[in-house]
Parts: sequence; structure tokens; C-alpha cells
Amino acid sequence: MSDPAIRVYGLKNCDSCRRAVKWLRAAGQGFAFIDVRADDLTRADVARIVAGAGADKTLNRKSATWRQLSETQRAVSTDQDVVDLIVQHPTLLKRPVVELVDEFIVGFAAAEQADLAARLA
Repeated sequence: MSDPAIRVYGLKNCDSCRRAVKWLRAAGQGFAFIDVRADDLTRADVARIVAGAGADKTLNRKSATWRQLSETQRAVSTDQDVVDLIVQHPTLLKRPVVELVDEFIVGFAAAEQADLAARLA
């Protein structure tokens, strides 16, 4: 059963997202998985993530989607610009984003795993 207090935003085929899901299951944590491409990623969700984690941390400037954007589209200077861009191109959201009661952990490298483990302890 999913715990609405934990949400994972990502892509089902993303390796980092799969590791996060596997880790949460192994830790016995319930969660809701939101596929940013297939499910409805709302403007409110994106705005909450950007406000909570920071625009620089949430915008994936290394993605293929980012490289395909024009210079004009990449000229984001405000949090609202970042929200608008991610709403238009959901795969620009760095993945995974784990939401724990309005706190956000972006990515799933060793530091993020340790941070998540500490918050869930």
C-alpha cells in the first residue's frame, strides 16, 4: 500500500529511479511512484519541487532533452522559468525526486541515499 507521505517522481525506465524504488521497497517503505512522462505531473507539483529543492538542483541540464532545446528556451533566469520549462518538458526534471512531507531529495547517489536513510530512521 502506498504512503502518500512519500512520493517518487521519475521515469519507469530510468536506472536511478529503479534503484530508488528498489531501495525503498527493501527498506519496507510504502510510496507513490509518479512517472513524469506517463502520469500527470502538474504545475503545482513542479512548482513545489522547484521551491523545495531549488531550481538549479531540479533542472537537468545534462539531459538529451536539454541539448535539443534552443538557446532561447535554455535562457531560464527565474524559478518560474524553470517551472514552465519542466512543465513543457517533464524529462528535464532531475531524477528521481523523493518527496518526504514537502522535503525533497533529488538524485540517488550515495549522499542522497544516506540523506534518505537518515530522514526515514
